[in-house]
Formats: sequence, structure tokens, C-alpha cells
Amino acid sequence: MSSKKIGDVILDVKNISLAFGGVKALTDISFNVREHEIRAIIGPNGAGKSSMLNCINGVYQPQQGEITLRGRHYHHMKPRQVAEMGVARTFQNLALFKGMSVLDNIMTGRNLRMRRGLFWQALHLGPARREETEQREVVERIIDFLEIQAHRKTPVGRLPYGLQKRVDLGRALAMEPSLLLLDEPMAGMNVEEKQDMCRFILDVNDEFGTTIVLIEHDMGVVMDISDRVVVLDYGKKIGDGAPEEVRSNEDVIKAYLGAGH
Repeated sequence: MSSKKIGDVILDVKNISLAFGGVKALTDISFNVREHEIRAIIGPNGAGKSSMLNCINGVYQPQQGEITLRGRHYHHMKPRQVAEMGVARTFQNLALFKGMSVLDNIMTGRNLRMRRGLFWQALHLGPARREETEQREVVERIIDFLEIQAHRKTPVGRLPYGLQKRVDLGRALAMEPSLLLLDEPMAGMNVEEKQDMCRFILDVNDEFGTTIVLIEHDMGVVMDISDRVVVLDYGKKIGDGAPEEVRSNEDVIKAYLGAGH
């Protein structure tokens, strides 16, 4: 891995517990994320990984514990408020607008950055038009970065799955986040698509300086690209540390890899 400089803690998750009815999804989970790192969350299916991301980006409100982003505690914040604090998210199940072009899908990620209200945009008058041109330039740079220029005008629904995942990443990048949450960005991909996505994730981290929290099932990928890994099992934390530490942790081996490994 490159000798990048990892900074101070920017996200601190403390003693988070989340239950739905009587079912505990997360129990007393604590971990932190440092500026500029790639932080992986791994664990078997049903371990509570996506629930954890949903707590971080305001979709779920945990019953206990607190989350602090850059020194600011947030309780009962809505996803939009969390997004305005610089947190973007991709989803395991693509939430793209299938009938819209690649360009227009990525433009939707710029909504937070739009200063002109709907009134101006509806009239399409000078200030709104100028702003749209500026926003479009940002989106075109993302399209170039993700190497999807050839598909700019293609409806997203017609693209192969691997490219749709890339558009989803592009839409999140359009928000210019300082913290990017990736929920299984490589699920359902073939080897070549995974290699491409790994490269883009490393480039986003490196070139944009974006801090990344990543849920991923492919252990090879996690060990290759992560700086630190936190391991969940049945909603509890069973491991946390550098990839090599986690790989040799007995609890993790039992829970995740199966004793045969």
C-alpha cells in the first residue's frame, strides 16, 4: 500500500446498540475511523454490517450510544443532515434511476450543492442555468475519472451491472463527501469488475483524499485495500485491527472463515 498519511479520528462510534422490537441488531459496538483511511467492516451475513452503516448515515436511530463526526455528536439526525455534514453512501441494492442517463443519475448527487431553488430552476433563468453548467462540469470530471465517458447518455438500466455500480459510486462522489460509506460495492461482480472497482476505491482515497468505510464480503479484497478492519458477528464486535491481526484472530477465523481455514 502507498505510504499515505493517516490523520486523526474523524468518526467515533461509541457503544452503539440497535434493536428492532426484541431483536438485537447491534450490541454495544465501538470503533473509530481516521482521516484518509480505508476502514472495512466485515462479518458473516446478518452480522449487522448494513445496520451499522444505517446508524452512521442517519437512516436508523440507535437506542444507545453516540456517534461523533469531527467532534460533533449527532442524535436523531436525518440522512440529509448527515449528508450535509459530508457523508455520502452507496447501497447494496442499486437505487439508481434506471430510465435516466448516466449523466443525469450522477447529477442527482449534486442536489446538495445546488444553491438556486426550484423556482429558478423551473424558469431556467440566468443564475440557475449558470449554476447547472458549473455542476455539469463537476459531473463530467467524475465521468472521466470513472472511465464511463462512452456511456454518458445511456439510460443506466441498459448498462451491465458492474458499470451500474460505478455510476452509483459516481453519484456518491458528486456529493464531494469527506466520508464515503460503501455498502458491498463489489457484490455480484466478476473478477475483472472487482479489480476495476478496487482501483477506483483506492484512487478516490488517494487522489480525492476521501476517507472510506467499506462493507465487503470478499476477504481477499478487504485484506488488499483496507488500512484497518472491524469484524462483527451476530451484532457484536469480535475483532478490530490491521488486516493481518484480524486474519489471525481466532474468533474471526471461527466466525467468518470456518475452522477449516
